Amino acid sequence: MSRITTITNETANTEQKELLDAIQSQLGMVPNFLKVFANSPAALRAFLGLHGIANEGSLEPQTRERIALALAQQNACEYCVSAHTAIGRKSGLSGDEMTENRAGKSQDAKAAIAVKLALSLAEHTGEITTAELIEAREAGYSDADIVEIITHVGLNILTNMLGKASRLEIDFPKVALKVAA
Repeated sequence: MSRITTITNETANTEQKELLDAIQSQLGMVPNFLKVFANSPAALRAFLGLHGIANEGSLEPQTRERIALALAQQNACEYCVSAHTAIGRKSGLSGDEMTENRAGKSQDAKAAIAVKLALSLAEHTGEITTAELIEAREAGYSDADIVEIITHVGLNILTNMLGKASRLEIDFPKVALKVAA
């Protein structure tokens, strides 16, 4: 059971219900993390707005999911690992690829650089090296792409924190965290 109230249609006020109904109509479901976000309609609108706009960028959906999986594993958020495994499958990622992503790698050489950069950004709270930026540029990422990678790191850290702080009930097929060797 979530440690932060999960807003439902039965408990929602008018503003919360409108937001949940809009999500339901777009996704066909309302994931539990968005029901927790709905405690603050302002926070939910902010997340949905940034998420929607960030997904309009130049990064491929598969690369965004690779980053999300790597960060969810690094940040030990089982809810997000489960959610992004389901979303990753829908985006076309194989099980082997998602296993690689959770280990901070990728079978795709260019995407591997994005995943590596994302993990370094999170681990070092943005204090990445010039060599890491050069490596990303040499892999074919523009400065716009790099800013998008940074944006997706921020979005994923936000959802990882929400998932862990609230101890959300997982409403996707559950995927266990990998235990460090």
